[in-house]
Parts: sequence; C-alpha cells; structure tokens
Amino acid sequence: MPDSVMTDHTRQMQAYWTKLDTRFPQAEAVFDACMTEALALLTPTEIDAYLEAARGIGKLGRGVEPLLEFMTEWPSTVQAVGATALPTVMATIQAMQKSPNSSAMTPFLSTMAPVAHRLQSPELFQQYLNITLDLMARTTGSIHGHHTTFPSPGLPDFLAQAPRLLNLLSLGGLKKWVDYGIRNYHSHPERQKDFFSLQSADSRAVLQRERSGTLLVDVTRSLDLYLRGLWQDEEQLIPYSTAFDELRKPIPYYDQLGIRLPDVQEDLGDIQAIDRYRAVLAHITGHRRWSHPQIADNWSPFQRMAVEFFEDCRIDTLLIREYPGLRRLFLALHPHPAEKACDPETTSCLRHRLVMLSRALLDPQHGYHDEDLNAYVPRFHAALEHGASSTGEIATLALSYVAKTRRQSDQFAKIHFDNTVVDYRDDNRQLWQFIESGDEEAAFDEPRKIEPQEITGLPPRHYSEWDYHSQSYRPDWVSLYEAIHPSGNAADIDRLLQKHAGLAKQLKKMLDWLKPQDKVRIRYQEEGSELDLDVAIRSLIDFKGGSTPDPRINMSHRTNGRSIAVMLLLDLSESLNEKVAGSEQTILELSQEAVSLLAWSIEQLGDPFAIAGFNSNTRFEVRYQHIKGYSEGWNDDVKARLAAMRAGYSTRMGAALRHAAHYLEAQKADKKLMLILTDGQPADIDTTDDRLLIEDARQAVKELDQKGIFPYCISLDASLKAGEDDYVRDIFGQHYTVIDHIERLPERLPQLFMSLTR
Repeated sequence: MPDSVMTDHTRQMQAYWTKLDTRFPQAEAVFDACMTEALALLTPTEIDAYLEAARGIGKLGRGVEPLLEFMTEWPSTVQAVGATALPTVMATIQAMQKSPNSSAMTPFLSTMAPVAHRLQSPELFQQYLNITLDLMARTTGSIHGHHTTFPSPGLPDFLAQAPRLLNLLSLGGLKKWVDYGIRNYHSHPERQKDFFSLQSADSRAVLQRERSGTLLVDVTRSLDLYLRGLWQDEEQLIPYSTAFDELRKPIPYYDQLGIRLPDVQEDLGDIQAIDRYRAVLAHITGHRRWSHPQIADNWSPFQRMAVEFFEDCRIDTLLIREYPGLRRLFLALHPHPAEKACDPETTSCLRHRLVMLSRALLDPQHGYHDEDLNAYVPRFHAALEHGASSTGEIATLALSYVAKTRRQSDQFAKIHFDNTVVDYRDDNRQLWQFIESGDEEAAFDEPRKIEPQEITGLPPRHYSEWDYHSQSYRPDWVSLYEAIHPSGNAADIDRLLQKHAGLAKQLKKMLDWLKPQDKVRIRYQEEGSELDLDVAIRSLIDFKGGSTPDPRINMSHRTNGRSIAVMLLLDLSESLNEKVAGSEQTILELSQEAVSLLAWSIEQLGDPFAIAGFNSNTRFEVRYQHIKGYSEGWNDDVKARLAAMRAGYSTRMGAALRHAAHYLEAQKADKKLMLILTDGQPADIDTTDDRLLIEDARQAVKELDQKGIFPYCISLDASLKAGEDDYVRDIFGQHYTVIDHIERLPERLPQLFMSLTR
C-alpha cells in the first residue's frame, strides 16, 4: 500500500478515535477492527451516529465493557434491523442507567446483534425492547412487597438468554413467558433468577407450553428459494407479530420495503405451517404481477370490499392455471361457510355472501344454491376466458354484483364475521389510489388527518356513528385516540381549593351526612391504609426464623351501603376559552374550579370515579384524554393533569360517550353515573347537518341506558335559558341541568352531584 494512502488511512482513523473521546486502553486495542467493520456496513451519517452513541456510553461511568460491546455489536445490528433502531436502543440504555439496573447494560448490548438477526424487523426489535423495559419496570425495587432500590433480579439472566429464547419462541410467546415469570416471582429474587435463567422446572415447562407453530425466521431461507424459483421474485420477507395488536390483528401485506408476514404460523389440519406461508406468498406475488391500482374516490366501502374479493379470486384463478396444485392448497385454507349461516333480518350479510361467492369461484363442487351466486360464477370464468384479465374489467363485474344483490340490511351495524376470514390473502392496500385526499370515504389511517406531536398513546379505537337519515349505524366511522392528559402544576389546583375553602366547609357537612358509617375491615393486604399488627408480628417471626414471611401485613377499609361509580366527562372544545359575561374568567377556568371541588367531594365520600376530557377534529380524530383513572387517588398527579386542561377544536360527543361507557361499564357498582359537562351542542367541522351529531349523541345516550349507565348533562349553554335551541332535551330527555349563571358553577356542581347520589 502506498505511503500516501497509508497516511490518509491513519489520519482518518485518528479523527474517528478523537471523536470517540475515550481513554480506555481496551477500546484502543480493538478500535481499528471495529471501525473497519463499521465502515464496510454503515453510511457516513451512520458512522457519525455510531461514534456519538459510543462516546455517550463510554461517559456513563460504567467501565469499558458496555462501550466494547456496543462498538462490537452495533454494525451487525444495523445490518439486521437498520440504523433507525439507534434512538430506542440508547433510550433503553438510558433507562437502565437511571435505574438500579446499570449492570444489565453489558448483557443487553452483548446479545443485541443476535437478537436483531433473529427478529429481522425494526418493528419486532422495538417490541423486544418494550418487553425488556416492561420486565425491568415491573421487577425493580420490589422485594417482599417493600419499595427498595434493588435492581431487577431476573433482567440480566433474561437478556443473556434472549437469543436462545427467540430461537424457540415467537415474540408473542416470549412476552407470555416473561409475564408468567413476573407474576409468579415478582417478590422472590432467587426464584426469579432461576426462572429467567431457565434453571427452574416451571420455567422450562412454560417455555415448552408457549412453543407452538413454525417461526418465520426458521423457514425464511426455504421461502426465499420458493419465491425465486417458482415466482421469479426476490422481495425481502419481513416478519410482524400478531401478539401485540388487540384492537385489529395485522394482515399480510407488501409495500416498498418488502413482504410482511406473521412471525409464526401453526399447522392447520393437514396443511403444514410452511405451506400456509407459501400460499400467502403465492397470492401476494400474483397481485404484484397482475393487479393494478384503481381510483376509488367514488366507490363506497361495500363496493371496494366486493372489488377486493373479485380481484383476489381472479389472482387465485390465474395462479391455479399456472400451478394447478395450488387449488388444493387454496381450498384447504379458504372457509366454506354454510349458506343459511347469516340471518339478513338482523345482520349485515354482505361479507358472508362475498365469501360464499369467493369459494364458489374457486371450487366447482361448492354446493351453493343461491341464484345470484350461481349466475355470477360462469360470468366470472367467461370474463377470464375471453381476455378480461385486468383489474379494471373485473372491478366492473364486481360492482354489477353489488348492485344486483344489495339489501337494506347491508347497512346494519352487526356484521356476520364467522367463518369469513381468508387468512392467506393480503389486505389489498396496494389496490387503491385516491385522487382527493379529503374524500369522505378515505381510510382511517390517512396520515393527513393525524398530528403525531399532539396525539400520543394507544392506536385508534373505531366507533360506529348513528345516521338518522337511514336509521342505521355507519360502521367504524369514527377514529378515537386516547392518551394520558399532559401534566401541569398540581399547586394550581391546591390554590383553587383554598380559594373555595368556605364553600368546602359547607360541602363537608353535607358529605358527612351522605357518607356511610358502617365500615368493614379488609385484612391481608400488601398495600393498605394501616398496619395489621397481628399479621406483621407473625411475618417478623417467620423472617427471623428463616421462613418466607407473608407480605400481606396491611389492612384497609371499605364502607357498606353506598355502591356508586362515577365518570366525569368534560367537553374541552374551543368555546370553553370564551370569557364569562361580566367576568375576567373563562368558562374553562370556572370548569376547572368546579371539577376540582367535585373531585375533592367524591374523594371524601369514597366513591370510585374517573375524569376524562374530549374534543374532536373531524371524524378521523376524536381525542379522549384521561385525567384521572378509577385506580388513582385524588393525588398530585391527577391535580397536575387537571391544572393543564386546555380547550380547542370541536365537540363530537357520541364517540366520547361510548368510549367513556367502555370504562364505566367495567366498574362493579350498583349505580353507574356519567356526568357530562358541556357548553354547547355536538358539532364538528366535517358535518354540515346540525342534527346529525345531535341524533348520534341521542343514540349514544340510549346505548348507555341499555348498559345500566345513568347519564346526566350539566349544560353551560346560555342560549338554552331562552329555549332558542333546546337540543340538550333531545339528547338527554329530562336528565339535565342548565347552569344559568356560569360563575356559580363551582358551587352548583358538587351540590348537584350530591343530590343525584343521595
């Protein structure tokens, strides 16, 4: 090598070493080898991020081992899951550093690359990190029920065993195995270590129980050869987990990054798991060959569903013509629903009819007698025989089928799903194009609708909305996002309560009259209001004698004679920012004072209660923010969220009522009261019909009644005083109160609650 080149190489390495900024001689000894590998695998930008992250790890004060492990393992990790995983890896390291678990950094980093290569997906790698953080959070500092600064006993062993575990389990199975260990050995450090190091018998037994199916990573090579040999396709296979999506299970799909498949498949009857993977790949490859995106702005969801079924059948038919043996595989995986399984008098049967038709298009021995179905089967095959093999032409046939078979019951909210899932087919996301991004029928996940910096928390929950014109529900019409409300300064709420100290004294007298007196003692509690001396002494004797002490040394009390659960639902729309007539305070500020007094009052009575706020920005974005949960006390965390209340956007009330009922319904109480505090009628910017959301809220109130929930509205709308727009009576019937003088709200709201629950 020429001296000039050698000099340039040395100079470059010296610059990288300077950027690393460490004095560990062990790091210097392996630096050139690590950088040579990194330069071969990483881009210049990724090299800079790599060195910056390594520099940060070296400055944590945890010795040289974490630095060496990171420098050795990170380039290989990037090769498996991409450089975008670096921020979450560093966040995990920071979480360990800030907790007593800093010793877990080295096993975490040393197994990072083999775990990444096993998972082969940034999404699955993120879920693995979530499992790690959950294990750390739930097992740190809890020995025999006492809060301590002990590190998680099982975390280092879990991290060391992670590659082996992922060779045996899917990510969902791993999560269940970890949850079992946490639940059963939460307060037993030595047993916890034995479990997570695979030394205990039940650890191996649970591991064996969770082993099921065929992991995608074990058959990826075979499927790659299948894809290339039979279909001349070389797309990357990317696994996703079905264990972490409770609302909607993922479906296979493909995009610009690759083909997404479930991380585990089980045998289905005589069909082996690998053949199920092959069926999915064949179907997706057919779409990639022969399907073309369609403009769908003017098509209804029902029409698009029909087009998808017809196009799926066209693809399957073309695949069977090329490889006739696929017919047996497709029919073995395709459901064969009974013809009379769906009742059109009470249920939407469109999906059921389409699955029957799909079966009939692939199976000459389908056995169905439906006239329309038997008329369209030969039309479908004739169209393919005469060259109508494009997506657009088959879509025309699908639309004619919908027009021919449409029924009024297709609009029903109750949809027949039994035996209708064709799980070897993808979700057809690549089949559609939309010219108008604001079209009313756009997909729920349309990115234009969501502001990630403002909406955080769980994935959206979809709710139906009542259409009073058709007297039926629009299924999955509203996307509701829930999150924990941001926090402010809890002292602000304390000042508000001090401001109303005189009123609080008056309320206290009324509360004492309402409060039940017959208390019942509950013993053997790990956490409680006071120490149970008898149990505590016995536990101390056991501990001194070398036996495992009973951690349930506390007791608590509950009262008999009053069984009420309360949900306080706050309208946080923009109109709350208006000032009250003759006052410098806004409606929001007065509502804040009133809710604080009410929460204090309910806490005095001991009733379980929750507080939530809502607003909306079109049907795609209803925001539901938790301010207080049923399991939380009236503490500084809750006060801080209440202090940060902000108003904005619109009032789509129906979805918020349904979601609040979801939590209130789960409470064990004889009476379930939902108080709705609002200052105006339901409205949103994507509706021009004033009655639409009023009627939907009215229907939601009827649903609450059916669930045994008593809704009551406190309206702050001054126009109701003159009866100009008495929408509140339409929604709530006689169950409402209008506060004429809003400035009296802090006084009236607690009094109203006590009168309702007396």
